[in-house]
Amino acid sequence: QVQLVESGGGLVQAGDSLRLSCAASGTGRTFSSYAIGWFRQAPGKEREFVAAITWSGGLTDYADSVKGRFTISRDNAKNMAYLQMNSLKLEDTAFYYCAAHLGVVSRDRDGYQYWGQGTQVTVSS
Repeated sequence: QVQLVESGGGLVQAGDSLRLSCAASGTGRTFSSYAIGWFRQAPGKEREFVAAITWSGGLTDYADSVKGRFTISRDNAKNMAYLQMNSLKLEDTAFYYCAAHLGVVSRDRDGYQYWGQGTQVTVSS
């Protein structure tokens, strides 16, 4: 069982940066066993893939909409994952979730077993 807690969301202006954090805790398998994904959901829209990283951090994947602007990373010693978001756009406004699953990097939200409660990111003009 893994518990995930996101933090770092807030209200920023277009062009600003923000770093989201995902703190993991729980029993059983260690945090480093899990691939981590970030997803987001805007009002009235489906939850969509943003970025993912393998257990070792050696492989990452990004949605085309954030590639070159967002960076996913993790620190297994601290049981933390991060999403650095630069050059934020209005369309990045959403609730952001981190998720964990045993396996390789995946864009499929249904494949993630554990989810955090999310953190709101609002980008204004």
